[in-house]
Amino acid sequence: MKTFSYVCRIYVGLALLLGGCQEKESSGELTEAIRINQVGHYPSGKKVAIVLEVGKGAAFKVISSPSGKEVYEGSLVKIGQDQVPQREVWVADFSSLKQPGLYQITVEGLGKSYPVVIREGVYDDVLTAVLKGYYFQRASTALKPDQAGKWARAAGHWDDEVYVHASAVCGNRTEETVLSASKGWYDAGDYNKYIVNSGISMGTLLSLYEDFPDYFDRKSWDIPENQNAIPDILDEILWNLDWMEQMQDPHDGGVYHKLTTAKFEGMVTPADATAKRYVVSKSTAATLDFAAVMAQAARVMKHVEGLGDRAVKWQSQAEAAWRWASENPDLTYDQEKLNNTYDPAITTGAYGDGNLQDEWIWAACELYLNTLEKRYLEKIPVDSVPSFSVPSWSNVAWLGYYSLLRHEDEALQPLIASLKSTLKATGDDWVSQMEETSFQSVMGKDPKDFVWGSNAVAANQGVALIQLFFFEKQPAYLEAAKANLDYLLGRNATGYCFVTGFGAKSPMYPHHRISEADGIEEPVPGLLVGGPNPGQQDGCDYSSTVFDESYVDHVCSYASNEITINWNAPMAYLLGAVVAMEQSK
Repeated sequence: MKTFSYVCRIYVGLALLLGGCQEKESSGELTEAIRINQVGHYPSGKKVAIVLEVGKGAAFKVISSPSGKEVYEGSLVKIGQDQVPQREVWVADFSSLKQPGLYQITVEGLGKSYPVVIREGVYDDVLTAVLKGYYFQRASTALKPDQAGKWARAAGHWDDEVYVHASAVCGNRTEETVLSASKGWYDAGDYNKYIVNSGISMGTLLSLYEDFPDYFDRKSWDIPENQNAIPDILDEILWNLDWMEQMQDPHDGGVYHKLTTAKFEGMVTPADATAKRYVVSKSTAATLDFAAVMAQAARVMKHVEGLGDRAVKWQSQAEAAWRWASENPDLTYDQEKLNNTYDPAITTGAYGDGNLQDEWIWAACELYLNTLEKRYLEKIPVDSVPSFSVPSWSNVAWLGYYSLLRHEDEALQPLIASLKSTLKATGDDWVSQMEETSFQSVMGKDPKDFVWGSNAVAANQGVALIQLFFFEKQPAYLEAAKANLDYLLGRNATGYCFVTGFGAKSPMYPHHRISEADGIEEPVPGLLVGGPNPGQQDGCDYSSTVFDESYVDHVCSYASNEITINWNAPMAYLLGAVVAMEQSK
């Protein structure tokens, strides 16, 4: 656990402005029994802390830091929650405190919380870092000190000599044919690149720009392209889109499932990870995800200066991918079966998916919106909308449905109405239950949400609530989305702010080869770790089996502490939406 002196470093800018940090104050010792959003709050926003132990009395106080002056006193309210019967929980609501500053929550006999920040623009820095997390995941380039700071590194994986695996042989691309498929983002803590996981990541980021173009046309951060005429978020998306384009076989339109080594590299830097790399097996899921991304990219960027011709190409590539998928409708990726037939055996992330209806829906929605051709509607169940489930790499239908809701095509009004009704029923259920959860957030109401990558579930719940807010305009939905943001930033059962480099207590040892091998004490910043996962598939030493506490900050824990591009994407969306809407007030 980090010491309070580390807290001082985290908040050094604000602390210096307000008079500095002190290790001890009259209000008592630091306690982790008070859980807060460790990044902070807008002055006008809801502000809640959760207290997990009994103090003396039923009151809490807010003190100004470092003076120790009391600025607010309130009553602790005990809540009834049955998700974890042995847990007692009290709520400290200090929403009426609106004065910008640095504070701490205190409870007599218990101690004081980590610092509480209240200010305008409180999420600007963490949003920038989460978006820049993709820059730190770039393959095929050196990261220079001007942009990467102390996390600068040599180039790795130029991927200009990638080999066709035996499973991917087709036409004149025989086994060991050499291809180029450079750029792209490293998928996660490893160095491979997977179309399926890129699909949901790209769709989410493209949707962020599509929903908030005015904000992101102005938003800039420190990447090599930030002086050109293209918005930085699109520059970053283009780095991965350039790679995805090269994963399509131009002879037939099919898309390779992944670009990978035969087995995972060790905990070494990108420049030292030099094993032979392959494009492996085309698959229907990868091809449909590719079609959806290319179609959405064509729609989103066709009017961006300098990208019009490329948008025409992307649309053509999307249609070619659709044709291939129509001719190969059920070519699933089965890695075990593949390894029984071909050499070398591939043991990296499979991203296998036996249910392809959701991929057909997503691709059909994006292509229909671009062309209005009714043939795509044949793959969209217009008479029976599937029940809502938050998007994941293997469940992408609602990415397409979000696009339909975004554009509300008049020819699809019955379907649009049904989608709204389904989403509203889900949102109403979430909102009605969240005040009975331990940490006053939608995340936590159902132990089933705590899966591998549970933090992405929390972020995607926030995305869904924001989509609902767009057409219902009810503040309760937006507040629920922000409550999930509070959860991700520290108001949770682990006490961690789950974004590296932010908060008083954040992951220091993510399962991330770059961070582990670079010799820098702090991990690469701006990366959302997976979060509590009672499955504990990695066999690491966890301190708890309780569903929302099942997390360990150790590099061994790929089941709870890895990072991935598809988990950062909904976090970027949630933060970006909150910031963009706050600035538009």
